[in-house]
Amino acid sequence: MTTSPVGPGGTSESLILHTTDNGVAWITLNRPQAMHAVTPDQRERIISRLAEVSADPAVRAVVITATGRAFCAGADLRPRPDVTGSGSGSERIAGDVARMIRQGAQRLIAAVMDCEKPVIAAVNGTAAGLGAHLALACDLVLAAESATFIEVFVRRGLVPDGGGAYLLPRLTGPQRAKELMFFGDALPAAEAERLGLVNRVVPDGELAKTAAAWADRLAAGPTRALALTKQLVNSSLDADRGAAFAAEAAAQEMNMTTADAQEGVAAFVARRTPEYRGR
Repeated sequence: MTTSPVGPGGTSESLILHTTDNGVAWITLNRPQAMHAVTPDQRERIISRLAEVSADPAVRAVVITATGRAFCAGADLRPRPDVTGSGSGSERIAGDVARMIRQGAQRLIAAVMDCEKPVIAAVNGTAAGLGAHLALACDLVLAAESATFIEVFVRRGLVPDGGGAYLLPRLTGPQRAKELMFFGDALPAAEAERLGLVNRVVPDGELAKTAAAWADRLAAGPTRALALTKQLVNSSLDADRGAAFAAEAAAQEMNMTTADAQEGVAAFVARRTPEYRGR
């Protein structure tokens, strides 16, 4: 069993630690020497793990965090044969980059947003580029006081990827999003909280405890109702009122077939605390 400084211990699978504790799945990036710059192998393991927890009724909440002093420095940009185009040398074929983004960074962010369990980001340090978007794609974001968020793309002459131009305006509004993306300045955790990017900032030493407490509360809740609520909120940002209302009614219909919904109503009538089982 490998122990992570943030969150419970986990078993090592390449450079990702993962464990499930009391219904909470912890996914911990474990490449501190590279500030957790995400490799394709790591990305695929995170995507696979999120798919597994979505389908596992024993998992009722997820925490994504990292070891050491950084959360995630973004994608690993070291040259790789799979992104230099087909054929010899470094020739790049039109469409290669778009395909790489769709199959890479965008799939990772979508996996977080589409996970059927609530996902908490416990940001323990620098979250830059794709690393910032990985955090912002989560349902709830906790940040250590020393954490920073950086839209680093402009510093490298790049366009934001990993859904950044989709996520940021919905959290901060377009003007603030453009400011962050145009200048690429480091945003301290306290300022990120003020702008609405972070739910709560906590002392560095209390991040794990707070993340565990929040995850435990979610894990004790009505899992399917939370999943449907997450889906409704995420889709509402792209829907008109009629579509949003129709989705809400359909979600209510589906949720009322769950044992947790029936337990919640029965507990209310009996004036007792409900005992949800995630089914």
